[in-house]
Amino acid sequence: MNIKHATAFVTGANRGIGRAFVDGLLRAGAAKVYATARDISKLADLSDDPRVVPVNLDISKPEQIAVMAAKYDDVTLLINNAGTAAFSGLIAANDIADARDEMETNYFGTLNMIRAFAPVLAENAGGAIVNLASIASYVNFPVLGSYSASKAAVHSLTQGVRAELNAQGTLVIGVYPGPVDTDMAATFPMDKTPPSDVVQSVLNAVEAGLEDVYPDPVSVELHAGILGNSKAVEREVGTMLPE
Repeated sequence: MNIKHATAFVTGANRGIGRAFVDGLLRAGAAKVYATARDISKLADLSDDPRVVPVNLDISKPEQIAVMAAKYDDVTLLINNAGTAAFSGLIAANDIADARDEMETNYFGTLNMIRAFAPVLAENAGGAIVNLASIASYVNFPVLGSYSASKAAVHSLTQGVRAELNAQGTLVIGVYPGPVDTDMAATFPMDKTPPSDVVQSVLNAVEAGLEDVYPDPVSVELHAGILGNSKAVEREVGTMLPE
């Protein structure tokens, strides 16, 4: 798929990787970018480029997603970036409210986006879907216990919809970054890669037809370690306990 002249729909575009996706798509020559956020006022500075359409969307609200898919029926590239993270453990957390929120947004929100836009992509020659998972999809970081579980669900979801949408010619890409230099990972004690590097790796994958993206040194190293000795990696990251 060629990014140039594509029409992209980016969730969580108000900051971090989502904002970097908007910038990267515009630089790559995308014809139009629907940039979404729960608070549309946070997208005000994007209005300088006529190719950007700010959109108010909360992906935890299926009824809003359905309206978006009906309204924006020219989408050829869906980027499921919106997500939430609570820095808490599974047992150490006071309750499971954060875990429910993470699963509702990260998993069910992504699933509902795909279900709504899959027919749109089918009508537009197949297109592509990008799911922002995490290297935590493969191994649970206890300091991000329920977040890791929700991203493991996104990984499995990506595999499932890839199989289901193969017949309509839709490329489904899973992205598995390690720590990225965003507000969400500000307190995470690891080297972080710039969001623009993640985006460039993903856009390269879209154009090359690659299904899995490990866009930074940490994700490459951890993925290799998981393939070689998953139990050793589990024990290593298991030392990162919530305070």
